[in-house]
Amino acid sequence: MFDIASIIKELSILALPFLLAITCHEAAHGYVAWLLGDPTAKDAGRLTLNPLRHLDPLGTLALVLTRMIGWAKPVPVNPSYFKNPQRGMMLVSLAGPAANMILAIIFAMILKGIFAIDLRSLSPIMLKVLEPTALIAKTGVIINLALCFFNLLPLPPLDGSKIVAGFLPRQAAYKYLSFRYGFVIVILLAVLGLLSKFISPVIIFFYNLLLS
Repeated sequence: MFDIASIIKELSILALPFLLAITCHEAAHGYVAWLLGDPTAKDAGRLTLNPLRHLDPLGTLALVLTRMIGWAKPVPVNPSYFKNPQRGMMLVSLAGPAANMILAIIFAMILKGIFAIDLRSLSPIMLKVLEPTALIAKTGVIINLALCFFNLLPLPPLDGSKIVAGFLPRQAAYKYLSFRYGFVIVILLAVLGLLSKFISPVIIFFYNLLLS
């Protein structure tokens, strides 16, 4: 049955980790690009942790409807500003997944801190606060690991493709990044259930590693 209360609870747990994940991911892209000499993201107002500057309406709607999938607006990057465009794009692309891994570590530390608390010493009010906090932290670990490793898939235009292209000869990199059916392949893999088979074991491994 359609349970409004349950949906609101799920969204309230997802909201903070999701907004932090996509905001830091996109801001990291823009910040590294700016450090390498590209002011495009800065001029567009994307070097900010204000999630409203990064939210994509369709991606946000997808999160509300599915409570699983969502995305942000890509940060604009102009590689012509870089001394070495190929290397620059590799570093810019790596920044997003790296930001998500850092967030996953932070959320894992919060969760481990909660696990270490002697619950018998807490008041009923604190226990009520601690439960949703633990759920948010757990969700934060999973969402950030998922976003990190999903974006590392070597399918254009995902970040992983630009990282791989950084190691290829220039002409080969150009042809590789010109492949236009990356998202079609991603959708097919998701529909066939293969995407989760690729990513889930990696997420589980790092989740257990961070919380060990």
